[in-house]
Amino acid sequence: MSHNTGNSNNKKGVGIKKSASFFGMLCGILAAVAYGTNPLGALMLYANGMPTGSVLFYRFGLAWVIIAMVMLVRSTLLKGSRRETLRITPKEFGTLTALGLLFIVSSLTLYLSFHLMDAGVASTILFTYPVMTAVIMAVFFHERITWLTLLSIILSFIGVALLYAGDGTATLPFKGVLLVLLSALSYAVYIIVAARGRLHMSSFKINFYVLLYCALGMLAYALISGEGVMLPPNAVSWFYVGWLAIVPAIMALVLLVYAAKYAGSTTTAILGALEPLTAVLIGIFVFGESFTLTLAIGIAFILASVALIVLKPAK
Repeated sequence: MSHNTGNSNNKKGVGIKKSASFFGMLCGILAAVAYGTNPLGALMLYANGMPTGSVLFYRFGLAWVIIAMVMLVRSTLLKGSRRETLRITPKEFGTLTALGLLFIVSSLTLYLSFHLMDAGVASTILFTYPVMTAVIMAVFFHERITWLTLLSIILSFIGVALLYAGDGTATLPFKGVLLVLLSALSYAVYIIVAARGRLHMSSFKINFYVLLYCALGMLAYALISGEGVMLPPNAVSWFYVGWLAIVPAIMALVLLVYAAKYAGSTTTAILGALEPLTAVLIGIFVFGESFTLTLAIGIAFILASVALIVLKPAK
């Protein structure tokens, strides 16, 4: 009788693990798709006449207000170990400042590239950041470069070159490609700083400061560049400002935490391939962006390069 009970408990435990893993994978899929909708909000707001600085200022500003409300609840209503204040040490201040500045550069360069090239292609080139992360870790932190890493670098270069070549009638603008690569590089450094900074605080607290830096940085950019800050001109524009603040920012962030917790970082990273695919589909079906065989092959090379990087730890 006790033996049957043990088997029953084991089966129940396996069932719970499978359910948790499925939940984590679902969160990973939704997080990737949510983040991949960045071009939807950005291009809709551009079409309504809003400049880049204003789009990003309202995106980050509204996201910061929402995170600030969450932090208010966590600091006043929660009790005991769950309570979290906004106090930070000088070392944490330095790390958070670096994260904020890196995210400003990454976001601004990506959104500027949307003016110069198809958003789906830009989002795909951005997805080279895991490869860049691996290269930086190898060069500056002496992580061993395996043949898989080397192969992924080669595939990534081929993919970007194919995307740059376009359909043979016209190449991508060099400035646009450079902006996206800078966005990917700054995001790769962001990931390394976040991982090595050892910030012992919740993602809400981290993003409270990072989003605050981003909102202030975009305000400064809008004023210094001469664009000025433009109010969303209509209800549709406000809707897409809210979309950018909630769906590809806060929602993607929260879902990503659950995905990493229940499905694991490797599975979450693999599911991240849905980010550029979502952006490509939005570009094709919503904005009528072109999609050729060369572009498809280029995208496949980039996704393959990232898959090799992601699967390397598992091997």
